[in-house]
Amino acid sequence: MANDTPSDKDPGEQAQFLDEMGHQLLGWADPKARLYEALSANELVLYCQPVLDLQGGARFPMAEVLVRLREEEAALLPPGEFFPVFEHYHMLADLDRWVVTHVVARLAQGSRIPRLIINVSSQSLEDAGFAKFISDALVAAAVPATNLVFEIDESDVLYRLEHAVRFAAAVKAIGCAVSIDGFGGRAVSFAPLKVLRSDFLKVDGAIVRNILRSAVALSKLTAILRVGETIGLSIVAECVEDHDVLVRLRALGVRYAQGFGIYEPRPMDALLGTQAAAQP
Repeated sequence: MANDTPSDKDPGEQAQFLDEMGHQLLGWADPKARLYEALSANELVLYCQPVLDLQGGARFPMAEVLVRLREEEAALLPPGEFFPVFEHYHMLADLDRWVVTHVVARLAQGSRIPRLIINVSSQSLEDAGFAKFISDALVAAAVPATNLVFEIDESDVLYRLEHAVRFAAAVKAIGCAVSIDGFGGRAVSFAPLKVLRSDFLKVDGAIVRNILRSAVALSKLTAILRVGETIGLSIVAECVEDHDVLVRLRALGVRYAQGFGIYEPRPMDALLGTQAAAQP
């Protein structure tokens, strides 16, 4: 008789089969245990990508924190390969707390880039204790809250607005800043911006990359700039990969820019140096 196929199995057996196949796809015998091991053994590595000030002042006043996972033979996995696993096992809040802990500890040692941007997952937005965790970590390390910017993805602003507003209000009360990432990729309204009271707004890379060849993209960016000026938002252009785009952004009055065409991500320690170190 032929072997059973997955469709022949009952729902419980199907779930077990899919889990087993998922483990094989990842190459991890026990993915959840592997993630806990990575957190407890500090096998995650922090990188940073600077944000350029296009209108004067410090060249790199901010940098975005990026996470890599150290695997076998010293290989580093990009977030796209392991973030979905953290999400699947509802461990993104654990990951975010790990990042906050290590970023704050690194800032306590001094940094030539004064502000670091930390991405906040949807699971952390829904964690009512996350803002207090941030506050406690800052106080324990004697690091000013103004050194941190917490970045919320546009999709969470659209679909988890209540959680996003609660979190933003809590961290702003501490003294941290708030940024919205990828704006314009999905949004058709500026209304949530006023409710959220964010400090920075990152324009979606699809808009930024096309401003030289698309009237629609340029119109979107112009509208975002006008709204930013009106309600006091600093605009950041992300995914800048081309010098001509960078020149146009500066001419349009965009305040900040970030992307591989400006500065590629580097290990946090190599980029931050110390307070006394020279500008990168």
